[in-house]
Amino acid sequence: SPLSFSLSFSFSFLCETVMSAPQSHPNVLSIAVGEKRGFPVTKRTPRLPSVANKGRLGKRRAFARDLIREVVGFAPYEKRLMELLRINLDKRALRLAKRKIGTHIRAKRKREEMAKFVRLAKLKTQKKE
Repeated sequence: SPLSFSLSFSFSFLCETVMSAPQSHPNVLSIAVGEKRGFPVTKRTPRLPSVANKGRLGKRRAFARDLIREVVGFAPYEKRLMELLRINLDKRALRLAKRKIGTHIRAKRKREEMAKFVRLAKLKTQKKE
């Protein structure tokens, strides 16, 4: 009958498509349901959007900042911060930085930057001796 012919045709067509796995994956069947459903593919990692690089310090900007710091020196409040850090008044230094800069996070970053300069100065004096 025509109905049995169409069923047998569709069944044989399905068997051919499932059984004929692609040449790159010889022993793999594409299954419709389950954890490993679908065609097996290699996972691609997408590129990060350009906004992910916003604010990142590059070579040129770092060089320019170092050069400016070398030529201009430190602001008066930065010198006071370094004095407070030399005598281990970290909390007072943070309060001063917060009052001068405005935000807590920026003040912590500035305190760490000044602490780095204090450490470098100590290393220079130890090397000279």
